[in-house]
Amino acid sequence: MQNMLKAAKLLLLDMASTFALLVVYLATKNMSVAVGCGMALGIAQIGYEYVRKRPIDTMQYLSLFLVVGSGGAALLTGDPRFVMLKPSVIYGVVGTVMLKPGWMNRYLPPIVQELVPDVAFIFGFVWAALMFFSAGLNIVVALHFSVTTWSAFMSSYAIASKAGLFLIQYAIMRAIGVRRRHAQVGLTDGGVRPA
Repeated sequence: MQNMLKAAKLLLLDMASTFALLVVYLATKNMSVAVGCGMALGIAQIGYEYVRKRPIDTMQYLSLFLVVGSGGAALLTGDPRFVMLKPSVIYGVVGTVMLKPGWMNRYLPPIVQELVPDVAFIFGFVWAALMFFSAGLNIVVALHFSVTTWSAFMSSYAIASKAGLFLIQYAIMRAIGVRRRHAQVGLTDGGVRPA
């Protein structure tokens, strides 16, 4: 659980500049100010890691490139859709990484890896599917709705979809794990395998 929360924190940090852009835009209704704040936060995050001599992850560089690139394009063209499409790129990259079989294992405690590795394997692909669906949904909403509608919908969707899938995964893995553990204990105690 702790490792999963750490992964979620890293993803949120990678998307912090997008969230900052949304908050500033909703507060000011000024796209130029919002894009500037998002770009400044993205650059500040990388600068902070650099000054502290911490390793800068590939996703952090990708996020910075997307913030500066999409923000610059939005400022030059006056079209906020460049920034609005940025999360689709991130979702697509994350979804592609999640297609690697067993990617989730490093985030799971040993007991889960012991009891339900097959279920974790399947949920790895379910998470990838959610990322690809989110990327597509973001494109549709960004191209067909206003910045305000997009920001409100995609912000709430991002949180609800990930929290919902996490809770479903936790409940299923726990139920299957408990059932398998009881079956193991029953067999090691000389019991009969439950039907």
